[in-house]
Amino acid sequence: MDYIELFRSICPGFFDRPGIKNLPAEHVFAELEMPLQNGMPAMPPVPCPEEITFGEYGGDVQPLKEAVSLVDGGWVQYFGEGGRYFCAFDGKRIVAFCALTDFGCYQNLRIGGPGCVGTVPEYRKRGIGLEMVRRATLILKQDGYDLSWIHYTHIADWYAKLGYRTVVTWNCGGVL
Repeated sequence: MDYIELFRSICPGFFDRPGIKNLPAEHVFAELEMPLQNGMPAMPPVPCPEEITFGEYGGDVQPLKEAVSLVDGGWVQYFGEGGRYFCAFDGKRIVAFCALTDFGCYQNLRIGGPGCVGTVPEYRKRGIGLEMVRRATLILKQDGYDLSWIHYTHIADWYAKLGYRTVVTWNCGGVL
């Protein structure tokens, strides 16, 4: 599969965006993939605290936006009414989140992925975010997606713990 062409098809004009063109050249990012049907890697559960629960988010997006703002204020704009989100909870508190993104189809493959993945700072380094992404990926598989795609990340090694594989690297100048 031509992953560069796939990237360009699901993110048209990406390198023309001012926010991308103005990134420092030394900042390198990755696009990752995981097959969700045949060839999907085994993803055993990630140990995390027992009191943490997981589920799709429904209801008023304001509490979700508040959790997102604790991680990256620039992401709040991506969490609006009508979106699909998966979260980790400590009681009723959102402690980790991601958007379940539908990237459309490419060569008859349905592509989706967890995006804007974040964990509230005081809950980090406990396995919560990784377990949330694992569960979100399994939801995408159950929903009939053929490929899970992680877009625009600088923590490829973190996702690799689940079996995601880097297929494109890029910086402000384009694909490397």
